[in-house]
Amino acid sequence: VTPLPPLKPVNAEAERQLLEGAEEYEAPPRTFQMGIPASDAFPAKVWLRILQRQTRMQVSRPASYPDPRGSLALRQALVAYLAVARGLRCQADQIIITSGYAGAMGLIGLAMNFQGKTAWLEDPGFWVARRAVEALRVTPVAVPVDAEGLQVEAGIARAPDAAFALVTPGQQAPLGMTMSLARRHELLNWASRAQRWIIEDDYLGELQPGNRAAPALAALDSQGRVLHIGTFSKTLTPQLRLGFMVVPPALMARFGEVCALLSPASSGLLHNAVAEFLRDGHFMRHLRRMKRVYHERLEQMIAALHPHFPDLQRAGLAVIVRLPAGSPDQVIAQQAVEWGMAPSPLSIWYQQADQRGAGLLLGAAHLPREGYARSAERLKALVDAYPAVSL
Repeated sequence: VTPLPPLKPVNAEAERQLLEGAEEYEAPPRTFQMGIPASDAFPAKVWLRILQRQTRMQVSRPASYPDPRGSLALRQALVAYLAVARGLRCQADQIIITSGYAGAMGLIGLAMNFQGKTAWLEDPGFWVARRAVEALRVTPVAVPVDAEGLQVEAGIARAPDAAFALVTPGQQAPLGMTMSLARRHELLNWASRAQRWIIEDDYLGELQPGNRAAPALAALDSQGRVLHIGTFSKTLTPQLRLGFMVVPPALMARFGEVCALLSPASSGLLHNAVAEFLRDGHFMRHLRRMKRVYHERLEQMIAALHPHFPDLQRAGLAVIVRLPAGSPDQVIAQQAVEWGMAPSPLSIWYQQADQRGAGLLLGAAHLPREGYARSAERLKALVDAYPAVSL
């Protein structure tokens, strides 16, 4: 086993940055890192050829202002893709092209009158979503999840007047379960009955584990209460800063006006390139390949980790290493960076301190040249170096 470097003290400021999700932007991917795609599986030559062709077409056109909602070509391509891959039938005017998840949440903040209200958030849940909701001046209310997803009855008991629920029904972040059909109907009935909203974070889309991904929650929405958020960050690359949102027909005009006045979509050139990538079938082929790659890497990672951590828990496209109560998972994650690893501490995903579990979330997208065995040994050494503290 390769010896670990001397342990560095982790000061309060470092822990605060980790808790608040401070990231090293532009940094290369690290082993076990969450939220990144397998960049080595990206069809770069095909993408470059499309981008060059779209650039030539763009410079030959007369100058004009693009649609602030995003390229019509991309929105039309998404209509076809969403119908097939996510079971979601919509029209192009319902689709807004965004600068990813954060851009979609910003648009929602501008278009919807949520300030000063409360919202249901899954607990545990995506900590960036919690901070985004707080930035919208909305009070997040922690709602527990179980094997079927968000517990709607618990949400009603804790915040009966919540303006919206923010959920990850396709693959719950971070625990990985898919929201059951019964729970989906229960959530939709609540939103329809109380005239509330549901924000669906479909962050993995078609990349959910298994042969066939569960349909989008918005596909079941007959009353127009779901705002569906999708992204290309996990399927293509986060460097595109590109995503989309599907809004109910009643909100099309409102969101279109907000886009035109305050937050127009990004480069039409990029939109048209992605549209061609979708339209010509490259995207679906890429997704099928990615699912195979992730399945293989996940199996390799589990095989390397299992001798050191027998009680692994699968969480969709990730694995959870559960640690004893009181284990300093944030400190372990901070120290792991020194060895080129980026596990996510499970504790920061919890909103309620008394429910907070200790553990490490490990993604399988980035495969080190030497495989996962050495990283698994190093991670075990780090966990042993920072034992649980009695509470």
